[in-house]
Amino acid sequence: MGAHSVRNLVLPIAILFVGLTVVVVLGPVLGRNRPELPPGYDDSDLSMNGSRLKGFALGFEGLMADWYWMRSLQYVGGKIVRSDRSDLNIDDLSNLNPRLLYPFLENATDLDPHFIAAYSYGAIVLPAIDPEKAIAITEKGIANNPGEWRLYQHLGYIYWKLKLYDKAAEIYERGSQVPDAAPFMKSMVASMKTEGGSRATARQIYREMLDGSSDPSIRYNAERRLLELDSLDEREAIDRTLSEFLKRNGQCVNSLIEIVPALLKIDLPENKEFRVDKSNRLVDPTDAPYLLDRETCTVKVDVERTKLPVK
Repeated sequence: MGAHSVRNLVLPIAILFVGLTVVVVLGPVLGRNRPELPPGYDDSDLSMNGSRLKGFALGFEGLMADWYWMRSLQYVGGKIVRSDRSDLNIDDLSNLNPRLLYPFLENATDLDPHFIAAYSYGAIVLPAIDPEKAIAITEKGIANNPGEWRLYQHLGYIYWKLKLYDKAAEIYERGSQVPDAAPFMKSMVASMKTEGGSRATARQIYREMLDGSSDPSIRYNAERRLLELDSLDEREAIDRTLSEFLKRNGQCVNSLIEIVPALLKIDLPENKEFRVDKSNRLVDPTDAPYLLDRETCTVKVDVERTKLPVK
């Protein structure tokens, strides 16, 4: 190796070493003295566009895509943490104004068009913010990854959430034709056409999400939705029992525990059963006590304690 080549190699290494040394030495100092950022700083417009960076990132496109992906998770998570959690509606996150979520995901998938996790996250979270953007990011994923049948599953889910059951059936049909697609996709075509808005169809959708995904955000959403469906079944049964008690006795019960014997005789879907906690209170699927509204003689969830999606 010639002297000129050695110099060309040594100089970048020296610069890198000095840069890392400065970061290690000054990092803690800068962290302790970092000025407080103004409100809304994390909503500042992105200064870089992933599509313009592609091809100029010296092979680091994947790493940069990961950065945008992680920022999207931190961005939404941070807004949820700072929000009034008691008023959080996971079906409508527009009040959080997470306007940069789509640009983060757009950049990540521009840099790595095969970033399936980013497309999936957008398909699950964006419907509660901007359904059109949710459709756009998922269709982009399908265009770049036509062999990924789960992206069709996600797109069908979005149209199902929008109650566009015929369109959802069309998407599930297309997805069912992808090689190695799960049989679930074909069965969903019939479900969308016959009982798209039913609770049974919802269970089928969320159970498949839970069983078929390793993405924590998708699994968490599916778990909560399945618990919500269980609670809806329970509340319907409780309200019917309360109504029957009121007709027989001319007044509402004083406590929900009074109707537990009657509730235990009811067959809930999927062989589920009502549960009572150690304090002898009827509880929802997240172990939060149900509350009795004696004025209307109906049951309601405890929004302060339940882990169910609160609307």
